[in-house]
Amino acid sequence: MKMPALFDLTGRVAIVTGGNGGIGRGIAVGLAEAGASVAILGRNHEKNQQVLAELKTIGAPAIAVKIDLTDRAALEPALNKVESELGSISILVNNAGNVSLSGGIMHEKPEDWDNVIETQLNAVFLLSKLAAHSMSSRDGGKIINIGSMYSFFGSGLIPSYSAAKGAIIQLTKSMAIELAPHNIQVNAIAPGWIETDMTAPVKTMPLNDEILSRTPAGRWGHSEEIAGTAVYLASHASDFVTGATIRVDGGYSIR
Repeated sequence: MKMPALFDLTGRVAIVTGGNGGIGRGIAVGLAEAGASVAILGRNHEKNQQVLAELKTIGAPAIAVKIDLTDRAALEPALNKVESELGSISILVNNAGNVSLSGGIMHEKPEDWDNVIETQLNAVFLLSKLAAHSMSSRDGGKIINIGSMYSFFGSGLIPSYSAAKGAIIQLTKSMAIELAPHNIQVNAIAPGWIETDMTAPVKTMPLNDEILSRTPAGRWGHSEEIAGTAVYLASHASDFVTGATIRVDGGYSIR
């Protein structure tokens, strides 16, 4: 297979949760530019439609599904809708996330903990389970989970977020072992500090100076800079890569 064809996603159907903004939007656009049909799953209708319009200008088929991923009963119908409108799912990007800036376990409310874990971890398990059943009945597929620097480092400010992101890496490895015989590769991306609506408050904190001094690249990343890694992990170029976590962090984690 020639090099360009390795990364060609023409004819593939991708789901990107949280694809209506931030890193998810960057990934959704990147997959569409590589030829994939893309479904974005998000709970904000207006943001869904804005990104959907952007995807349609690229030319590949695309849809947006309004969904709250903490509503477990809505997950299977959402995937069924994607398959009925775009075709069989071959790529699942578990990107959707939220955070409770609680200040630590002594301050975090149990309901905030539950919401973060449900969104960041439980939904990943449940969606991957559904997608894996679909993929395994055909030629296989790709599952890409989005971790974080807090997959590796602890945080005294956001314990539920770091707990969920740490678990994502172990879930990725476990699914990779189980699903390899079905030709399903499962990998993770661990972004560094990326400019998004969710991370915007950090830029006004003293932590921002620490981030910039620790990052060899000397800057924050942009959501579009995650897209190339996602396309690689979604493509035939990564067919012998599974259970891996790729850090896209400007070098933040090497110091």
